[in-house]
Amino acid sequence: MRDPLDTLPPLPGQRLQRGVCRALRQADFVTVEELVPAPGLRVDVMALGPKGEVWIVECKSGRADFQADRKWQGYLEWCDRFFWAVDADFPVDILPPGHGLILADAYDAEILRVGPASALAPARRKAVVQSFARHAALRLQMLRDPGLALAAGG
Repeated sequence: MRDPLDTLPPLPGQRLQRGVCRALRQADFVTVEELVPAPGLRVDVMALGPKGEVWIVECKSGRADFQADRKWQGYLEWCDRFFWAVDADFPVDILPPGHGLILADAYDAEILRVGPASALAPARRKAVVQSFARHAALRLQMLRDPGLALAAGG
């Protein structure tokens, strides 16, 4: 029986994000959704591994979603590995080769292919990990104290 407190995210991409984050947690990665590594970029999922590795996962809910994406190549310089996450009905043959591939739904995900590693430069890694930590801490703080956003003017 499904947990009555388990509410599904409303949008297909958000459902994929949830499944990806659940699966990555099982692989000892921690994740943050909708992280902005640089102005004009917003990654669907950024994951931080147990050895400090940084992965970005771009979730695509369908052909139109993929074809409308003009920013994904800008994400490559902000991670050690880049993955596409799609559902079972996605036409994977339209995805650019040479990156990781994750099959996901709202409840779980499976890494079908791990793309090549491209190590971040130390200064970039430090900036990414600091951004990740601040973003995660802020999310937790807002969850624990929702009135904080109003008090801070945001």
